[in-house]
Amino acid sequence: MITRRRFASLAAAAGAGLLTASATRARAADGPKLNDDGLYEEPFFIQSFLDLGEDLAAATQRGRRFAIMWELKGCPYCKETHFVNFADPAIRDFVSGHFDILQLNLIGAREVTDFDGKAMEERELARRWGIRFTPTFMFFPETPEAVGGRPGNEAEVARMPGYFKPPHFLAMFHYVEDKAYEQGDFRGYLKRFLAG
Repeated sequence: MITRRRFASLAAAAGAGLLTASATRARAADGPKLNDDGLYEEPFFIQSFLDLGEDLAAATQRGRRFAIMWELKGCPYCKETHFVNFADPAIRDFVSGHFDILQLNLIGAREVTDFDGKAMEERELARRWGIRFTPTFMFFPETPEAVGGRPGNEAEVARMPGYFKPPHFLAMFHYVEDKAYEQGDFRGYLKRFLAG
């Protein structure tokens, strides 16, 4: 026989299960989707004509920072970045609220125009900039004037090569947003960030 108390606790558990399932479906609905290149895209990634100077200028105009995420089809750590790091609401909200992120394919063939005006395929740009790991995030100065017509690898203010666990990942985005690279390296900033 089911008592009222037992019935109430079962009903509450069922309701909590429905809420959890609903939240999971909501993340799946607005979460990363596979694109034609086999890369996961976040809904907040920017769509671009792949002229990096224009992308930086647009981000600056909106009061945001510009970053590039390099990925590769089948990369397990790229997938983890999307399904673990960006699944964390605190990370997703901070990154999407402060950064314009352009996704590039390490072996892609789309034509990209570097900050210095040279146009080349994504894979050539990756070689030119020394991208060896995926995912790799590159962060750029606040304004096109600060880039000064240099190629991206000479103009970047910070780089996150490879996968970073969520706390370190979020710390890197704060490091760039706070312009802490002007005062010191990421390691010292990370120590202070994690300490609280």
